[in-house]
Amino acid sequence: MRAFRILQTSEKPTYSDIFLPDPGPTELRLDIRCAGLNYADILIQNGTYQDIPPAPFTLGMEVAGVVTGKGESVQNFSLGDRVAVFSGQDGLAEAGVFESDRAVRIPDRMSFEEAAGFQIAYGTSHLALAHRAHLQPGETLLVTGAAGGVGLTAVEIGKLMGARVIAHARGADKLEVARAAGADHLIDDGEDLRARVLYLGGADVVYDAVGGEAFRAAFRACNPEARLICIGFASGDVPQIPANHLMVKNLTAIGLYIGGYFKFRADVVRDSLATLLGWYEEGRLKPHVSHVLPFDRIQEGLDLLRARKSTGKVVIRISNDS
Repeated sequence: MRAFRILQTSEKPTYSDIFLPDPGPTELRLDIRCAGLNYADILIQNGTYQDIPPAPFTLGMEVAGVVTGKGESVQNFSLGDRVAVFSGQDGLAEAGVFESDRAVRIPDRMSFEEAAGFQIAYGTSHLALAHRAHLQPGETLLVTGAAGGVGLTAVEIGKLMGARVIAHARGADKLEVARAAGADHLIDDGEDLRARVLYLGGADVVYDAVGGEAFRAAFRACNPEARLICIGFASGDVPQIPANHLMVKNLTAIGLYIGGYFKFRADVVRDSLATLLGWYEEGRLKPHVSHVLPFDRIQEGLDLLRARKSTGKVVIRISNDS
């Protein structure tokens, strides 16, 4: 089968033919229909991500497909089931073998394109806002990078949780996407972020996947007892937080790396995804996929993320089967 692989950490990824092993006792074999791209795929490719597997390996952190095989210990899935897997790697391939405890059955009305880009973006935002920051109805949530893969879901979930949402993004088109997801106030990247947020009453929770100047401006626009959630650093600038300012304003800085939860509290991720899929089935979540590209255009999809030319998710269609 074909896979999009990093053969050596110093080289660009390339398509390779590899052998697909049989599933182990607790594993599923999938015919992969779609795979979601994430900014973390770029960081892994650049060698700057916090969790990089040893080369050679196949890129692709999340997939959706059909179960075609399973280990003898797997009881909760059957052949033919439609599932999504937050795998961390091995997703950008025609087929794959994954641990069954990383898989969830997807709703009948959810497309493979939606399912492939659902878990990381929605899971990150729900864990950040509900489990870590304990966002409350009526609070003001500021989301930087609000039209991106995780930022857009933070806008949607924050609004669903009863917050007043301020969306910060670059350009009118991206701000309109954030508005459609539920944002109450829009701030363009070229505006004075701190001044605008303070004019709107300050932020009680900051959801930041950008870092750099956006984080520093948001930090200075926080209300007393605000919580700042560090999701990522798409700007490439990892800001340093002045501890004395945390102290004086009684602020809380929070880190959120969803992949880390599988190492110590996998149940938290599973419970979160159960809630999110329930909301989807109730029609309360509407995943936004701006680009669906074929398997031979993966690099083009990564370039869209790198250049910030996408909104919501970019998904690779591996197979055209329904």
